[in-house]
Amino acid sequence: MKRTRFSEEQIIGVLKEAEAGAKTADLARRHGVSEATIYNWKSKYGGLEVSDARRLKELESENAKLKRLLADTMLDKAALKDLLAKKF
Repeated sequence: MKRTRFSEEQIIGVLKEAEAGAKTADLARRHGVSEATIYNWKSKYGGLEVSDARRLKELESENAKLKRLLADTMLDKAALKDLLAKKF
Protein backbone atom coordinates (compact mmCIF):
# COMPACT_ATOMS: atom_id res chain seq x y z
CA MET A 1 0.00 0.00 0.00
CA LYS A 2 1.24 3.47 -0.86
CA ARG A 3 2.36 5.50 2.13
CA THR A 4 1.53 9.14 2.38
CA ARG A 5 4.08 11.72 3.40
CA PHE A 6 1.46 13.97 4.94
CA SER A 7 -0.78 13.38 7.93
CA GLU A 8 -4.43 14.36 7.95
CA GLU A 9 -3.56 17.41 10.05
CA GLN A 10 -1.01 18.60 7.51
CA ILE A 11 -3.36 18.00 4.57
CA ILE A 12 -6.17 19.92 6.24
CA GLY A 13 -3.72 22.70 7.06
CA VAL A 14 -2.76 22.97 3.39
CA LEU A 15 -6.43 23.02 2.39
CA LYS A 16 -7.15 25.76 4.93
CA GLU A 17 -4.39 27.82 3.30
CA ALA A 18 -6.08 27.26 -0.06
CA GLU A 19 -9.42 28.35 1.38
CA ALA A 20 -7.75 31.47 2.78
CA GLY A 21 -6.90 32.51 -0.76
CA ALA A 22 -3.47 31.07 -1.51
CA LYS A 23 -2.99 29.97 -5.11
CA THR A 24 -2.91 26.25 -5.75
CA ALA A 25 0.31 26.44 -7.76
CA ASP A 26 2.09 28.29 -4.94
CA LEU A 27 0.84 25.81 -2.33
CA ALA A 28 1.92 22.87 -4.46
CA ARG A 29 5.39 24.28 -4.93
CA ARG A 30 5.78 25.20 -1.24
CA HIS A 31 4.72 21.77 0.03
CA GLY A 32 6.41 19.72 -2.69
CA VAL A 33 3.29 18.13 -4.21
CA SER A 34 1.57 18.47 -7.54
CA GLU A 35 -1.47 20.61 -8.14
CA ALA A 36 -3.41 17.45 -8.93
CA THR A 37 -2.61 16.15 -5.46
CA ILE A 38 -4.07 19.26 -3.88
CA TYR A 39 -7.23 18.90 -5.97
CA ASN A 40 -7.49 15.24 -4.91
CA TRP A 41 -7.10 16.29 -1.28
CA LYS A 42 -9.85 18.88 -1.77
CA SER A 43 -12.20 16.22 -3.11
CA LYS A 44 -11.44 13.87 -0.24
CA TYR A 45 -10.84 16.16 2.75
CA GLY A 46 -12.55 19.39 1.67
CA GLY A 47 -14.62 20.83 4.51
CA LEU A 48 -13.44 18.29 7.09
CA GLU A 49 -11.88 18.96 10.44
CA VAL A 50 -8.99 16.86 11.76
CA SER A 51 -11.26 14.69 13.92
CA ASP A 52 -13.57 14.07 10.96
CA ALA A 53 -10.60 13.05 8.80
CA ARG A 54 -9.40 10.58 11.44
CA ARG A 55 -12.89 9.09 11.68
CA LEU A 56 -13.03 8.83 7.88
CA LYS A 57 -9.75 6.91 7.85
CA GLU A 58 -11.02 4.55 10.58
CA LEU A 59 -14.23 3.91 8.66
CA GLU A 60 -12.31 3.24 5.45
CA SER A 61 -10.10 0.66 7.16
CA GLU A 62 -13.11 -0.97 8.82
CA ASN A 63 -14.90 -1.08 5.48
CA ALA A 64 -11.89 -2.74 3.82
CA LYS A 65 -11.77 -5.35 6.58
CA LEU A 66 -15.47 -6.11 6.18
CA LYS A 67 -15.09 -6.42 2.41
CA ARG A 68 -12.27 -8.96 2.88
CA LEU A 69 -14.40 -10.94 5.34
CA LEU A 70 -17.31 -10.97 2.90
CA ALA A 71 -15.06 -12.10 0.05
CA ASP A 72 -13.66 -14.93 2.19
CA THR A 73 -17.15 -16.02 3.17
CA MET A 74 -18.32 -15.99 -0.44
CA LEU A 75 -15.28 -18.06 -1.45
CA ASP A 76 -16.03 -20.61 1.27
CA LYS A 77 -19.66 -20.78 0.16
CA ALA A 78 -18.68 -21.33 -3.47
CA ALA A 79 -16.21 -24.06 -2.48
CA LEU A 80 -18.87 -25.85 -0.43
CA LYS A 81 -21.34 -25.65 -3.31
CA ASP A 82 -18.76 -27.17 -5.66
CA LEU A 83 -17.99 -29.91 -3.17
CA LEU A 84 -21.65 -30.79 -2.68
CA ALA A 85 -22.33 -30.73 -6.42
CA LYS A 86 -19.56 -33.29 -7.00
CA LYS A 87 -20.85 -35.68 -4.35
CA PHE A 88 -24.34 -35.95 -5.78
